[in-house]
Amino acid sequence: MFKHILLPTDGSRLSEIAIFNGIELARQHGARVTGLYAMPEFHLLSYRAAAIEETRDHFAQDAQAHSQRYLDFVRRTADEARVECATVSELSDHPHEAICKAARRLGCDLILMASHGKRGLISALLGSETQRVLAHSEVPVLVWRAPPPTP
Repeated sequence: MFKHILLPTDGSRLSEIAIFNGIELARQHGARVTGLYAMPEFHLLSYRAAAIEETRDHFAQDAQAHSQRYLDFVRRTADEARVECATVSELSDHPHEAICKAARRLGCDLILMASHGKRGLISALLGSETQRVLAHSEVPVLVWRAPPPTP
């Protein structure tokens, strides 16, 4: 049924749970997966150009480190399940756009993502990025909804 599943991650625990389940779905269908992390772009206003360059370099290193850590998790999990896996990071202030574009460009036939991520339960049922992916994706989207937290 599915041949290529896109697994976006923001590094949150709920995203990790969705990845576990996405990889299991891929294993059952003989599909491959691609892990995706959308790195934020650098923005800063300052009258000191030297400060901006130092900050830009530090920001880029930090974003790359996060990307590597999150995508390594996807790769290790897929390797353990013996599922073919690729990873990609995209530079974008709008993760939903990066997710939708990557799904089209990579020829994915499913996007599987968590119902919400690091921004928490700000949106009542689905995280704002998940809502945007659902609204804009030309590829089917499976939302992995975690149970509500226990008090």
